[in-house]
Amino acid sequence: MALEKLAQVGHMVHVYDFRVSPGTGEAFIRAFDEYDVSADNPMHKSAAQVKDGVLCRDYDDPDHFYLIGEWTSVEEHRAILRDLVAKGKPPAFLKYIANNEFSPRYTEVVAPTY
Repeated sequence: MALEKLAQVGHMVHVYDFRVSPGTGEAFIRAFDEYDVSADNPMHKSAAQVKDGVLCRDYDDPDHFYLIGEWTSVEEHRAILRDLVAKGKPPAFLKYIANNEFSPRYTEVVAPTY
């Protein structure tokens, strides 16, 4: 069976590794989903976003999440984040993030797995 590669070599994958305040996971997911599909989300308007991202929840810790997405440009992703901050309109889901720690680690895709 042929499998589809998760990401393409040369692209960037951002990884947010964060926690929400204890017991707020379900509210966070609802708020995240509402923002993600809204017209207010500038990420989905960028041609540099290759695929829709994925929000993952840790099986063993319901307050621990990962947000992963594939892009062609680190600079474009950073520019959109800077613009969101400059406009002073943070997404509502951010209020659930513990210690306000919600920033991506950028990784380069260097090899597919088979």
